[in-house]
Amino acid sequence: MAEVLARSSLVSPCGDQCSLSLPSVGRRNPSFVAIRRGSCRHVEALKSSSRSSHFHGRRLVVGATKGRPLRGFLPSISAQMTLCVGKSSKWWEKCLHPNIKVIDSAQDLVDTLQNAGDKLVIVDFFFPGCGGCRTIHPKICQFAEMNTSVLFLQINHEKHKSMCYSLNVHVLPFFRFYRGANGRLCSFSCTNATIKKFKDALAKHSTDRCNLGPAKGLEESELLALAANKDLSFSYTNKPVLVPSPFDIAERAAADLKLPVHLIPRVSQGSEKKTLVTAQG
Repeated sequence: MAEVLARSSLVSPCGDQCSLSLPSVGRRNPSFVAIRRGSCRHVEALKSSSRSSHFHGRRLVVGATKGRPLRGFLPSISAQMTLCVGKSSKWWEKCLHPNIKVIDSAQDLVDTLQNAGDKLVIVDFFFPGCGGCRTIHPKICQFAEMNTSVLFLQINHEKHKSMCYSLNVHVLPFFRFYRGANGRLCSFSCTNATIKKFKDALAKHSTDRCNLGPAKGLEESELLALAANKDLSFSYTNKPVLVPSPFDIAERAAADLKLPVHLIPRVSQGSEKKTLVTAQG
C-alpha cells in the first residue's frame, strides 16, 4: 500500500510554527501517529527520546504520564516502532585473530595438524554454555595475539560432541599441544584461576626448534577411534609398519656393542626360514 505523506502544521504556545511530514492516518494501520496541534518543544523532545530509546522493538506508548496528558497532544497516542539491530556475535566468535582457526570436522583437524609442519599447535576444546570456557576465552585470544607463530584451533564440543568423545575429551575447558614429528606434547584442563598452567606450557613449548620428519598429529589410536565412529565421515587406513630384518637387528646390536665385523651374525641363504647363524672366525 503506498503511503501518502501529509503536512501537519504545529504551532507552539510562543507563536512559533514548524512543519512535520507525517504519514496519513488510517484506522486499519495502528503504526501511524496522529499528531494535531502541539508544542515544537514536545515534538523535538519526542524526536530526541526516540533516537536514544532502548526499547528494541517493544511497543512504545506516548500518552498520559502519571495521570496527566502531555500538553498539546491527544490523551492517548500510540506508535509501533521497530529498530533493526544487527546480529550480535557469540562470545567464542569475538576477538578471533588470524592465527586462530575454527575446526569444522575431524578431517579438518587431522589435515591441519599434519600441515602445520614445525609450528606449535594448541587445540582449544570449549562448550558454549561453559562458564569457565567463556571467562578464559579473552585470555586465550591475548596469547594468540602475542604469539603469532603459534596456531590455535577451536573445537566446539556442542557442535562436535561425537568427535570429542572419540578423542577422550570429557572435561572443559581442555587444551592439547602438538608440534611437528613429536606429535602431542601435553594435554590438560585449566580455567581462568589456573591460567598459569597454560602460560607455563606455552613458554616451554613455544621455543623455536627443528623437528626431523613430517608432522605426526593425532595418535594412531585416536585416528582409529575417529575412523570407527559412525557419526563422522572420516576414513583412515593403517600405514604399513616396516619391520627390520633379523640381519638389520643383529647389525644394530653389534654396532651398539662395538663387536668385530667377523662376529656379526649372518643370515643363511640356503634355508627358506633364514635361520640366524654365527660366522666362524
